[in-house]
Amino acid sequence: MITSSSFAKALYPGVSSWFGMSYNDYESEYTRLFETLTSKRAYEEDVQAIGLGLARKKPEGESIEFDDMRQGFITRYSHAVFALGFTITREMVEDDQYGIIGPKKADALARSMRYTKELIAANILNRAFDSNYVGGDGKELCATDHPYFTGGTWQNELTVAADISEASLEQAVIDIAKWVDERGLKIRVKPVTLHIPVDIMFDVERLLRTPGRVGTANVDINALDRMGYFKQVYVHQFFTDADAWFIKTDVKDGLKFYQRRALEFGIDNEFETEAAKFKATERYSAGWTDPRVLYGSPGA
Repeated sequence: MITSSSFAKALYPGVSSWFGMSYNDYESEYTRLFETLTSKRAYEEDVQAIGLGLARKKPEGESIEFDDMRQGFITRYSHAVFALGFTITREMVEDDQYGIIGPKKADALARSMRYTKELIAANILNRAFDSNYVGGDGKELCATDHPYFTGGTWQNELTVAADISEASLEQAVIDIAKWVDERGLKIRVKPVTLHIPVDIMFDVERLLRTPGRVGTANVDINALDRMGYFKQVYVHQFFTDADAWFIKTDVKDGLKFYQRRALEFGIDNEFETEAAKFKATERYSAGWTDPRVLYGSPGA
């Protein structure tokens, strides 16, 4: 509970300014990675559909071989409520000489709710290499052994973890170009954007924004630059691993953020204490369906 003693200086004249509750904030980051959707249910489910394989040669007079289609992995998005609030005594509101409790309280509450949402979304990538957090196929978001429903594995992580470099980025692009669907049919997947923590933003700028190769005396072109890869690089403030990096592809039904209930503010008074209570609540979920939406490395 916020009482008169919590902001004692607010009760007397002479304070030049109050600081610490209002700063310039970063633009929304999760929307650069996640497809944002709305929901009207307690949860949403995505179900993988497995198509047909290759056609078979039919000898003369022989019967046609028939294949089947089936249901594959299931991903569930269970929406959770996130909430925060605070209580202020009536005396604190009455005696506040500067109005800091009134106009700033809602701003601070909204800022906390907004940053919570960013962190919830960012944690999907912060835990991308953690086997304690798995998706519909039973594997973490970025893995070297994602299972095909029909047998075998594929990877959206470097075989040997590596820091971002010309070689590691080129290998990632090559791996993405070799992806197939559940029946082994080639799929065209395009690397779209690069997502990095603040710790390596200068290294990445040097790596991608020069016409020649970086760190070598050879007079060679920068193939990544010449071929038009990673024209958009996003720096994420909420990434916690200093050398992890991610490539977002154009695969649909990948990273999803479901908004079940929009941000709501509420206020009420306690009859016995006359204290004012303020709250904010929101309900949403974040996760991934098809891990092909991302390729990553945790760094060396």
